[in-house]
Amino acid sequence: MADLLGSILGSMEKPPSAGEEEQKKAKARKKQIEKLKEAEKNRLQKFRLKTQAKVEEILKDPSIQKHKFQPMDKVSRSIVHEVCEIAGLTSFSFGHEEEDRHVMVWKKEYAPNDEELNAYKRGEDWNPEEAKQKAMEKLQVEEAEMESRKRGHNDPEPKSNYKDKYQHLIGTTSAKEAEKSPQLTKPMGLCRQRTKKIFAQSNKSWLTHVPSDKR
Repeated sequence: MADLLGSILGSMEKPPSAGEEEQKKAKARKKQIEKLKEAEKNRLQKFRLKTQAKVEEILKDPSIQKHKFQPMDKVSRSIVHEVCEIAGLTSFSFGHEEEDRHVMVWKKEYAPNDEELNAYKRGEDWNPEEAKQKAMEKLQVEEAEMESRKRGHNDPEPKSNYKDKYQHLIGTTSAKEAEKSPQLTKPMGLCRQRTKKIFAQSNKSWLTHVPSDKR
């Protein structure tokens, strides 16, 4: 009887040790992680194929100039950018991370300008007609400012007439008009001639006293 009981107990498995239990849990976790990775890989592969199909649709349809994708995570956006770059499309991301961050794509011939990009960055809709009107208004303002600067370089118009200011001193005839008057021109001309003659005679007299090698 004792031998029978001993053989039965000997055939039973011993309870796992603490180390063996941890190894089993680690193997289970590793298996679960590998399973999740494989599922994510399959998901991204399906998403890439879906994105490629959408890009091909955009390229084939002449009525489509741009397309806005739904908000998505960073990894998915990177796939969209990669697919669009290979297809020759222009792509940008807009919005806030983990809220509404999304990708917009354009055909190369309809690539956005800076004003359109800035509007999307601000979270605004882009209206070409409104943008054109604003651009025209901005141009008009710049032209007006340029014209104003040009006028600013010219001599400013005097606020008052200097003739009126000094009328009580010089009368109604200005100093410039008086200078051109024949009454003054003739005497002043005679004075100049007489002065020149006096200086000439004085110089001639002075030179007679200067040695010839110093003249």
